Amino acid sequence: MNVSDSGVGKVDAPDSSTATIARTVGQILDDAPTSRFHHRAVLISGMGFFTDAYDLFVIGTVAALVQTQWSLSTTETSWVTGSAVLGAFLGAMVFGRIADKVGRKSVYTAVAVIMVIGAIVSSLAPNVIVLVLARFVLGLGIGGDYPVSAVLMSEYANRADRGRLVGLVFSMQAVGLIVGPLVGLALQSSGLSENLTWRLLLGLGSIPAAAVIYLRARMPESPRFQAHVRRESERAAAELHQFAHGAVDATAVVANTTTLMSPRQFFANRRMWVLVIGTAGSWFLFDYAYYGNTLSLPSILLEVSPNATIKVKLLLSLAMFVVFALPGYALAVTKIDRIGHRKLQSIGFSVMAACFLLLAAVPRFTTMVVPFVLIFGFSYLFTEFGPNTTTFVLPSEVFPVEMRTTGHGIAAGIGKLGAFVGVFMVPRLQASIGLRGLLVVAGLSAIAGLVTTAILPEPAHTSLEDSATGPS
Repeated sequence: MNVSDSGVGKVDAPDSSTATIARTVGQILDDAPTSRFHHRAVLISGMGFFTDAYDLFVIGTVAALVQTQWSLSTTETSWVTGSAVLGAFLGAMVFGRIADKVGRKSVYTAVAVIMVIGAIVSSLAPNVIVLVLARFVLGLGIGGDYPVSAVLMSEYANRADRGRLVGLVFSMQAVGLIVGPLVGLALQSSGLSENLTWRLLLGLGSIPAAAVIYLRARMPESPRFQAHVRRESERAAAELHQFAHGAVDATAVVANTTTLMSPRQFFANRRMWVLVIGTAGSWFLFDYAYYGNTLSLPSILLEVSPNATIKVKLLLSLAMFVVFALPGYALAVTKIDRIGHRKLQSIGFSVMAACFLLLAAVPRFTTMVVPFVLIFGFSYLFTEFGPNTTTFVLPSEVFPVEMRTTGHGIAAGIGKLGAFVGVFMVPRLQASIGLRGLLVVAGLSAIAGLVTTAILPEPAHTSLEDSATGPS
C-alpha cells in the first residue's frame, strides 16, 4: 500500500503480484503526505488563534484608555485585562470535555460563534461591568478553541509533520501579535476619540472568527475520533475518501479493537496524572510569566522609560514582536519535529530563565530602554521558539483519543489560570518588589517549567496512537 500526495491518503490498486493490506484509519493518516487539505485545515483552525492573540493583546492598550475614561481602580483595570483569560480557563475545560463527548466538529464551529459575540458586545459595552462580562464570554470561546483546534489538527496530521502542522495553527498567533499593535497605532494616529478607538480595537476582533464559521462547519469530523471512539471506521474512511477526492479506499480500512478509557479510569491512571502534571504544570508556569509580562508590558515599559507615550510603547511592543517573536514562531514551525517537541520546550524555558534573571541581576538593564528591549526581546524569541508553541502541541499528542480534548482542555485551562494569576499578580508584584523582583519571579517560574517538562514523553515522529498508549 502506497500513500499519494493528492489528499489525506491514497491506497494504490493492487497489481497481480501485490495484495491490498488493510490498515486502520490512524495508520493511513500517519503515513499520508502533507497535502492541500492539511494546509486548509491549518488556516481555518489558525484564524481562531489570530483572534486569540489579537483580542488578548490589544486589551493592554484598551485597558489604559478605559482606565482614564472611566476612572477605574487598579483592581477594575485588572478585571478588564484578565476577564477574558479567566473565561479561557473555564472554556478550555468545558469545551474540551464536550468535544470528547459529542465530537470535535460541532464544538469547532460553536467556539468561533462565541468569539464573535464576545468581541462585538465588548466593543459596545456601556460600563466596566458589561465590558468585563463580555470579555469573559469572549474568553470562553478562545479557551474552547485551544483543545479543539489543536486536537483536530493533530488527528488530521501524519506522524512526520504533526508538530509542524499543529505549530502552524498556533503560529497564526504571531500575525495577531503584529496586527494588534498596528491597528492600535493606526487608530491612535487617526484623530479619532479615545472612546471610539478602544471600541473599534475590540470590535475588529470579531472579523477573523466570523470569517471561518462557515468553513469550520464544512470541515470533516476527526477520522481518528470517528473510527476509535464512535467505532465508525467505514464512515471515517468514507469521509477521508470524499475529502481526498477519492484517494482512500474504504474497503482497505479495518476497525480499531482497543479498549476505550472512561473518565474514571483516566483519573485513576497514574500515567495520565503524570501527563496532566507535565502538560498543565508547564503551561501554568509558562503562561504566568508570558501573559503577566506581555499584558503588563505597557506598565513595564513605563518603568523603564517613564516619559514614553502610549504610541511609543505600542511601537516598542511592535518592534519586539516583529524582531523577536515572529522569527521565534518561524523557527518553531520549521525545527520542532527535527529537534523534538519536549526538547524544544526545555530549551525555551532555559533561555527564558537566563534572560529574566540576567535583567534582574544587572540594575542598569532595567533603567535603559535599549538593553532592556534587546534582552527581554531575546527571551521572546525563545518563548515562541519554545514553550509558547510546545505547550500547545504536546497535550494534543500524549493523551488517548477518547480523552484527548479533555486532557488538552485541562492543560490549556490550567495554563490560562496561570495567565490570570499573572495578570493580577504582575502589577502588584511590580508595585511591591519592583521590576527586578518581578523578573526574578518570572525566571524562577521558567526554571520550574523546565522541571515539569522533564516528566513528559517525547512524541515527535511517533504514531499518535503509540504516543498515547505508553506504559501504564
